[in-house]
Amino acid sequence: MRILVLLLMSAQFMVVPLGVAHAQRSVPIVRDAEIEALVSEYARPILKAAGLSRSGIQIVLVNDPGFNAFVAGRRIFVNTGALMASETPNEIIGVIAHEAGHIAGGHQERLRQQLERAQTMAVVAALLGIGAGIAGAAANADGMAQAGAGLAIGGSEMARRGLLGYQRGEEMTADRSALTYLQATGQSAKGMLTTFERFASSMALAGVNVDPYQISHPMPRERIANLETLARQSPYFDRKDPAELQLRHDLMRAKIAAYTDGPSGAARLFRNDPRGMPALYGDAISTLLYGNPRTAIEKADRLIAAMPGNAYFHELRGDALIKANRAVEAADAYAKAIRLDKSRSGLLQVGYGQALLATGKPDLVRKAAAEMQAGLSREPEFANGYRYLAQAYGQIGDIASAELATAEGHYQAGQYQDAKIFAARAQMKFKRGSPGWLRAQDIIELKTPKRR
Repeated sequence: MRILVLLLMSAQFMVVPLGVAHAQRSVPIVRDAEIEALVSEYARPILKAAGLSRSGIQIVLVNDPGFNAFVAGRRIFVNTGALMASETPNEIIGVIAHEAGHIAGGHQERLRQQLERAQTMAVVAALLGIGAGIAGAAANADGMAQAGAGLAIGGSEMARRGLLGYQRGEEMTADRSALTYLQATGQSAKGMLTTFERFASSMALAGVNVDPYQISHPMPRERIANLETLARQSPYFDRKDPAELQLRHDLMRAKIAAYTDGPSGAARLFRNDPRGMPALYGDAISTLLYGNPRTAIEKADRLIAAMPGNAYFHELRGDALIKANRAVEAADAYAKAIRLDKSRSGLLQVGYGQALLATGKPDLVRKAAAEMQAGLSREPEFANGYRYLAQAYGQIGDIASAELATAEGHYQAGQYQDAKIFAARAQMKFKRGSPGWLRAQDIIELKTPKRR
């Protein structure tokens, strides 16, 4: 439950490396119940309009300050920088709609086919170039040898430009799909245009001079020109986000700023409204991270007094109480957060278990193990949670379950060799054929994915 930033762990806002169990290279992933619930709420109607509501699409938050989102498999990755820079929910909803367009359009599979085609073209060009070079050398003709080299380089460049052109076309298709989804859900496309305007302004301010044929995305001004007329034709173009949703969006932005932009990050972001709820929320989080936990508790109490139904204010209070070594009260705060949490986040339940574990009371430690096990059943990929589950099992003397939990944590983090070692140790302590023995066997028999 320690509150640390970036690649370390926080009970409330966690950034953990995404292991090879999830991707071929490490990606710093944010886990936070509040942000995940809100972004999932943004995505739900869009995915339904795209015909993807039953496709198991997962939104993954990436700890990166850049304004970016991308698709890999059945996952939409969204940078925290994009969430913080988007001033309205509608802006980030437009981003999600665009990425949903890529998935619904099968662009990833077609891109793989285009990559294979481009590689083939490059290989053929290289072979032709080698052939011409050999022929020139045999004839002692320098010109033909040079032409062979040019043919190889030119063929490779043509393949690359063809691939980039294909990607630009798919981006435009995804933009059009996003407009369709926004229209179907009664939402404005103004946020999409705002995003492209931001990109265009950034390029102009930076004095960037880009060859449009050397990039994988259309130029922002080109995208605006292609979309603006259609966007403005929608009867929903001037529709604004509900005030309650806008407040939740700003609270999310304040949290991200507090965790990623230093002690004054949230204050800078909301300097025009320093007494508003987002600024006060960011200040309370900053006090927890960089100041006195008792003061953080007082600030959390004031937030709760203003919005008693906000689950995440109670979560913040629980984190501050843990830091103040008041674990029993922290567990109560987490219990309230869980009761108020409409998303039924497994992360909050794991946090509740961590608070119970911190009490050190045998009966509460046993309850901690049960709560964390239940939370991880809903969030099985939450690798850090297994470390605390293992501690709880160890404290109540269930060593087999403790070692299996450790194996699960390594497995979910993509550390397969360590997972196999602990699974083998756990299996020796379980009754043969029991659920724990069988799960350990699954991990032991896992074929380790090859890194690309």
